[in-house]
Amino acid sequence: MILRRNPRLEWIARNRLHKDHEWVCAPRGTSLTGPNGILRKFPHDIKFTGPNGIKRIDRLGGSQTSSHTASRTRDEKATPLPLVVIEYPSSYIGVILDAPDGKLTEHDKDLLGFAHQLKQSQHQRVDHESERQAVAVVAIIVSPYVDSNELIQHLQLAGADRYVDLAPNDESYLPENTAESVSKLEKQVIFQHLCFADTPLMGADVGRRVAAKLGVRPTAGVWKYKDNQLICRGAAGKTDITRPLSKVIIALAQCAEPIDEQQHQCIALSADIQNSMTTHITDLGNAEVNPNDINLSEASFILSGGNGIADWDNFHKAAELLGATEGASRVAVDNGHMPRERQVGATGTWVSAKVYIAVGISGAVQHMQGIGQCEKIIAINTDEGCDMVKRADLSVIIDSDTVLSALISALDESANLAQPVHF
Repeated sequence: MILRRNPRLEWIARNRLHKDHEWVCAPRGTSLTGPNGILRKFPHDIKFTGPNGIKRIDRLGGSQTSSHTASRTRDEKATPLPLVVIEYPSSYIGVILDAPDGKLTEHDKDLLGFAHQLKQSQHQRVDHESERQAVAVVAIIVSPYVDSNELIQHLQLAGADRYVDLAPNDESYLPENTAESVSKLEKQVIFQHLCFADTPLMGADVGRRVAAKLGVRPTAGVWKYKDNQLICRGAAGKTDITRPLSKVIIALAQCAEPIDEQQHQCIALSADIQNSMTTHITDLGNAEVNPNDINLSEASFILSGGNGIADWDNFHKAAELLGATEGASRVAVDNGHMPRERQVGATGTWVSAKVYIAVGISGAVQHMQGIGQCEKIIAINTDEGCDMVKRADLSVIIDSDTVLSALISALDESANLAQPVHF
């Protein structure tokens, strides 16, 4: 029997954004039979282990509308994840969460996965009884924006065995008080390690303050744990430096794979922390800044324009009224509508916005790569079959200038009535 190839189906199998991709690649893990009669594996599948032994992970948080993500979602709904219960922890590893907007960031999830690497290397679980007495990973909440009740479910799936809420009652930025609270908690619980996120937010600042209070040397810029040693970035990221394990670890993003194959009990850890420290820092509150002064890689709300925009004045006005940072596709930049530093994509700036609105952008491969870390994507386009519409969480199939004009009118009316418009 001669197996005949179907070039179109092979092309659809390679194009993860095609509308028929999920059907062609089912069942999960295999796609098509090649001309030699061998089933082709699907290398882009979540949890696929490549020839180098590295497992592919989902950095999009399940938002990508492709076959492997949809299959994984169906599997999780059909089969509940195994529950890990640690009743009598032998010791603890603390993870201080940044959670700047009250939600776990990808960096926080990586940090919890990093804590599990430390845990598994020091205490190999042999049977169920030893698991009940293993090292517990403790999520320490210090962000004032966090609602601990809503966060518990996410912490269970992210790998937290215990949690402690040390968040202040107000929204002031007080790193001294936070460091004092974490130091007092360490004296009560005695952690093997305290892991902080190496970010410009709370993590790195508080981590160094805690290390000074404990009288230990922190290890910063950590991006990997291997052979009982920490590997850090040095010389502006050009050199790797090996350090021994330390009490305080300040780790970079993607330092480990997040936990995604099990859920944890995540119960409250009793601790009595009373902080009466007088701070030397005065919080003057949030300062109003021009959204375009924010670097694209750090912006959380981006309005991006492409070749489908005819009235750029409307685009700039809509971005101003929305308070969004402006971005652009490569075509818009090449045509002179936007400066080069506003280009989004693999050939421009990789962005990780919480909301990314693509106006008149069809979705070239390089652009799709650059927005892969965005949480929610809204596409406004006249072409319902373009790649950006297929990737988007919400699509508006209409002329972009019509949407921008209506949006500006709604925002102007809202400003006149002094009532906010929620999108």
